[in-house]
Amino acid sequence: ERERDTCGYNQNSSSCMGAMKTRSASAGRWVNEVVSFVVFCLLDIMDYLLCLLYKTADYLLEAEWKPCYCLSPKKLITTSRGNILLSHNNCESKILTVSPLQQLSGRSKIELEEISETLYSRPSLISDLSKLSVNYLTKWVVSMTRSHSDCGEIKISKKRRKTMKSSFTVVEMLQGKIRPQNLSRQVSRWSDCDCGFCTCWNSTCVKDQSLFVKTQFPKGNIGNEDVLFIHGFISSSAFWTETVFPRLSKSKYRLFAVDLLGFGKSPKPSDSLYTMREHVEMIEKSVLLKHNVKSFHIVAHSLGCILALGLVAKHGGSIKSLTLLAPPYHPVPTTEAEPRQYVMKKVAPRRIWPPIAFGASMACWYEHISRTICLLICKNHRLWQFLAKLITRNNRTVNFLIEGFMCHTHNAAWHTLHNIICGVGSKLDSYLDIVRDKLKCNVTIFHGRDDEVVPVECSYNVQSRIPRARVKVVENKDHITLVVGRQVEFAKELEEIWKSSSC
Repeated sequence: ERERDTCGYNQNSSSCMGAMKTRSASAGRWVNEVVSFVVFCLLDIMDYLLCLLYKTADYLLEAEWKPCYCLSPKKLITTSRGNILLSHNNCESKILTVSPLQQLSGRSKIELEEISETLYSRPSLISDLSKLSVNYLTKWVVSMTRSHSDCGEIKISKKRRKTMKSSFTVVEMLQGKIRPQNLSRQVSRWSDCDCGFCTCWNSTCVKDQSLFVKTQFPKGNIGNEDVLFIHGFISSSAFWTETVFPRLSKSKYRLFAVDLLGFGKSPKPSDSLYTMREHVEMIEKSVLLKHNVKSFHIVAHSLGCILALGLVAKHGGSIKSLTLLAPPYHPVPTTEAEPRQYVMKKVAPRRIWPPIAFGASMACWYEHISRTICLLICKNHRLWQFLAKLITRNNRTVNFLIEGFMCHTHNAAWHTLHNIICGVGSKLDSYLDIVRDKLKCNVTIFHGRDDEVVPVECSYNVQSRIPRARVKVVENKDHITLVVGRQVEFAKELEEIWKSSSC
């Protein structure tokens, strides 16, 4: 009887403990929800104030009102003739033609589907109220610069019209960005870093307007197989060259690691939209064409996985193996009316906990707060690198991670985040179906069990779409330490993949 009583007591204690944990978890989620709501309401207001501040600073420092997406309309109406019709804020109606061949350098049209609406439509009650206030202020500024109230009678000089634009729309931004990019001119903004490292592309890459590519060839250049490495978001080719490349120095493969458009030492044009087309075409131009690469293996991390799938869709017959590390694949339910918004909320859920979610939300939901973060971190990356060297005693691993994290522009990060991760990320099903149905190459996926940036479920989601894909979950590793810290083991795993794919 005593034993039965003891067992009953233990069972009751366990059930009580379980109930207490459940209640604690529910209370924690409730607190997180409430505090997050308050914090992000304050951030909505802050972003609105920063919008006004940057408008003023841009005009004072660059003599031009710079457009931003928080003042842009949410709907673009495309006509049957390939034009875009919009309503101007100041009673004017404009039809902007965006499809002339000469304007698009041989392209018959601009793919508006490549532009994610999350750039200019991020639902928030206070941000919507802020937009109304900003629009009212803009109209007031315009009325002060006009001598007539009629929309058609504007007596501003041509010179002043160039330096002071009254309103900005998504389409006006697109019109300026779809023209052929001129990488030969200085394009950095006052809030971007202008050090020799960040602007080196003006002198080194401008001749052929290509990406910075770090290569490693076998002795005598006798390698008969090529491998393309693509880094993740706000990173650089050093993620591979400082870890895996030294471990493959005696291999027979030609290795190529790129700095993606807008990152590291690659071009960072301010008039680029950083779409899938632009990223993929620059990789093709800088690696496949320049180095006469006919067939190749791909190794991609995080954001790079999406770009890798874009390359696979175009060069399926040339792919020998596909290795994905932490692919950010969030399947969108078929009933979801706004797939890009769905992915954005998955990537950046507007929560203060965990901290990685809070950081992602500030970077994704707030154009001007994220620009402030870039102003503080990226523009002053030399100071942060110097301090990191002192604190870590010149630890090279920390230094190259900081260098990759900080050496980009806000324009590049903002557009890549929305147009690639949120935009293309919402329609990865079609790319994965191509790999499943039309390719026979090996597909291997690595994911860290402790990854808080991209949940491990994302890799299993890919496997459910491509049944032959092999998923390896690495215990006690996260988004970065999946490679950094285990580069010797990872290099051996890569060689095994390439060897089996070449048989």
